[in-house]
Amino acid sequence: MIKCLYILLLTTFISCNQDKNNLVSANKFSEIIRNDKSVIIIDVRTPDEFNKGHLKNSLNVNWFDENFDENLNIFSKDLPVMVYCLSGGRSSKANERIKSLGFKNVYELDGGILEWRKNKLPEATLNNNFKNSLTVEDFNNFIETDKIVLVDYYANWCAPCKIMEPYLDEISNEYSNSLELVRINYDKNLPLVRSLEVYGLPVLQIFKDKKLLWSHVGFIEKSLVVDEVKKYIN
Repeated sequence: MIKCLYILLLTTFISCNQDKNNLVSANKFSEIIRNDKSVIIIDVRTPDEFNKGHLKNSLNVNWFDENFDENLNIFSKDLPVMVYCLSGGRSSKANERIKSLGFKNVYELDGGILEWRKNKLPEATLNNNFKNSLTVEDFNNFIETDKIVLVDYYANWCAPCKIMEPYLDEISNEYSNSLELVRINYDKNLPLVRSLEVYGLPVLQIFKDKKLLWSHVGFIEKSLVVDEVKKYIN
């Protein structure tokens, strides 16, 4: 009787700890990803591990990268974060670090991608459309400059994007001493743009000192963009 009671209490303790740390099973992890398209999926393994196979639409933010914290700062802290590694060691540490940075909802894959594979859940490799897609580190490098950065999210099928492209080039040339224009193809960088909460097109954003200062969704006249640019030029 005492032994049974001890086992029951131990099981309850472990279950409570799992809930507290948002440690979820592979099937539950898959369910959350499937039902909530706003989630940010973070793979904290090395780039080499990531390239050999990863969860679809996940972003590689290497736990061992000295800029780990900085690479996460581009994401909204209100969005749910799903984190995983190979077996759970790195993701456990990353889970705590991500929560300490102010992210409100962080879920960790119990057992890592090994458990995911054990359950025969779908996996992506770089033999897909995102082989040359931008990473979080790439994006941070783009906006790490003394100039203001005008980011243009576009797609080849987007008619307003094509209309705006010539005048964005003109703005880039007119303010070349103070402004950098960065173009990001929506279709080729879907994991990144979703994590940045870019859902409509066209989208323009202005960054300065790595901080988002202005964002606009939909077609906009050149003069209005110029007005925004002028606000942030020293």
